[in-house]
Amino acid sequence: MSVSDTPRPPVMLSQCLTLHDLLSQCLTPPPPKADPTPHFRHNRLMKLDSEDLAKISALTLAHYQENAESFEAGTRDHDVSQNIAALLRHIEGEPPCDILDLGCGPGRDLKTFTALGHRAVGLDGTPRFVEMARQASGCEVWLQDLLQLSLPAGRFDGIFANAVLFHVPGQELPRVLRELRAALKPRGVLFSSNPRGGNQEGWNRGRYGAYHDLEGWRGLLTDAGFEELEHYYRPQGLPREQQPWLASVWRQTA
Repeated sequence: MSVSDTPRPPVMLSQCLTLHDLLSQCLTPPPPKADPTPHFRHNRLMKLDSEDLAKISALTLAHYQENAESFEAGTRDHDVSQNIAALLRHIEGEPPCDILDLGCGPGRDLKTFTALGHRAVGLDGTPRFVEMARQASGCEVWLQDLLQLSLPAGRFDGIFANAVLFHVPGQELPRVLRELRAALKPRGVLFSSNPRGGNQEGWNRGRYGAYHDLEGWRGLLTDAGFEELEHYYRPQGLPREQQPWLASVWRQTA
């Protein structure tokens, strides 16, 4: 029998499927390259060392520094009057009040507090924001990192922390909250507004964020020596699932 006459084994169905699978693998495009910036979610039980914390501050602040002008343009007309009113109505005593705008950004809300007759001081860790806030508001503005605050004791009637404290890693937040408490006058008021989440944290589009639900946030503030005055979700008038911001107001306890 010649070689050409040698019988060939039958092609099995399993072999056909294997060939199909191979073709599918060849024709399937490769997955997209991973974003070089790490993303959610960091395990809250994982300990961040000093090098990790320095990187978190440096990269987050660099993001804002590089995007300062576009950030100012994009937030210039945001209406946060509800948040400003929530802080001011709980401050005891007669105006004018001494207000710290923590994470003041380009100075939009400093201008509002000043227009209302209060004595406002800004604080931000982004050099460009500090320059912009000083020019826009005429207020005193301090250049300080949230993780390395140096605040005068008992100086302020109220602290306005609008869209800023979520940048503090969870393990550092108790310390930062105690520092804010110490900067308030007796029975002073802290306002905060942050994107809400499931008590997880990590990198998101070049910035580090820690995202708390109401119960998690309550526990942190209570442990730091605050009592809750009120909370609400924003934007107003939308279903809860379309309200990503959790706003809350707290009084310093004795």
